[in-house]
Amino acid sequence: MPNYSKKPQVTSKTSKAKISDLKVHYKNTFNTANAIKDMTLKQAQQYYRQVLTKTRCVPFRRYAGKVGRTAQAKEWGVVKGRWPRKSVAAVMDLLKNAEANAVAKGLDPKKLTVSHVQVDQAPRTRRRTFRAHGRIGPFMCSPCHIQLQLTERKSAVPKPSSAPQH
Repeated sequence: MPNYSKKPQVTSKTSKAKISDLKVHYKNTFNTANAIKDMTLKQAQQYYRQVLTKTRCVPFRRYAGKVGRTAQAKEWGVVKGRWPRKSVAAVMDLLKNAEANAVAKGLDPKKLTVSHVQVDQAPRTRRRTFRAHGRIGPFMCSPCHIQLQLTERKSAVPKPSSAPQH
C-alpha cells in the first residue's frame, strides 16, 4: 500500500490514486490540480475537457511569475491563467484511475468529490546542453508526484416539515 500524506476519515467511502515521477512540469501541475479541489468528479472532468478546448483556463495563483493575463481567469478571482495541456491530461488520467478504484470498491461515481489533491516535486533529472566556446550547461527537468482522494458525499438529511414538539 503506497503512503499518502492524508488519511481519509472513512476509508470505506474513499478512493485513492497516485502517480510518482510524472514527467510534467511541477508548477503547471500544482495549479492544475488545485483548481479541482472540492469539485465533484463529473465537474472536474468536465472542467478539464473545457480547459483542453480553451473555453476555460487554469488559474495560476502560485508560481505565477511571467504568466499571461486572460479574461477567463476572472471566474476564479485572479487575472493570470493558462491552458496546460500536458498537466491536464495527466490529472485527467489520474481521475479516471481513482474513479475505477471507486467503482471496484462499490462506490457511486456520481456522488464522489475531490477531497484531497497534493502535488510534490520529484527529484530533478539532469541532462546537458552544449553552449558556445566549448562549455556545457545544465538541462534540467522538473517532474512531480501527484496524489488525490475521492470521497463519497453524504446524502442530505431532509429537514423536518413540522416544528419540534416539547
